[in-house]
Amino acid sequence: MNTLDAIKSRRSYRGKYKAEPVPRGDLIAILEAGLSAPSGCNKQTTSLICVDDAETLKKIKSVIEPPVCETAPALICVLSQNINAYRDRCFAVQDYSAAIQNMLLAIVELGYQSCWYEGHITDEDRICDRIAEVLNVPEDYNLVCILPVGKAESEPGCPKKKSFEERAWFNSFKA
Repeated sequence: MNTLDAIKSRRSYRGKYKAEPVPRGDLIAILEAGLSAPSGCNKQTTSLICVDDAETLKKIKSVIEPPVCETAPALICVLSQNINAYRDRCFAVQDYSAAIQNMLLAIVELGYQSCWYEGHITDEDRICDRIAEVLNVPEDYNLVCILPVGKAESEPGCPKKKSFEERAWFNSFKA
C-alpha cells in the first residue's frame, strides 16, 4: 500500500478485534512511525507506551468507563510533555497529533485498525490519569490519547465526507 492509499483508506474503527496478538515487530514499526513525526523546534515532546501484556491491558481496560477497545490485543498510550519552544510557545499538541496520524497510517499499512481516543479519556473524569497510574507515568508527562491496535472483526464504516470543493480551494477562499 502506498502512502496516499493508506491515507484514503484509514477509518476510525470502534468495533471488536480478533483475538490475535499483534507481533512485536509490527508494534515497533508503528511506534517508530510515531516517533518519526515532525516536532516543533525538534523538542520531541511526544513519548509512547505500547501495552501488549494481557494483565496490564486488563488493568487499563478496567478503568475506562464507558468501556472502549475492550477486545484490542494491543494499546498505544500517547504521552506528551509541555516544553516551550520557539518564542516560548509550546507545540506539544501539534507534536503528538502528527505522531498519532503517522501511527494511524502505519497501523492501516500493516493491516490493522485503530481509533484515536482522546476526548473520551481526557474529559473531566480524567480516565487518562488512572491509565497513567497503571503505567507508572511520571507527573511531568500527560497521557493524552490511546490507540487500540489489532485485526478488525468487521470492516470499518466509511463516513460521509463533504466534497473536495466544499473544503479546498485554490488562491482564495470560496464560499
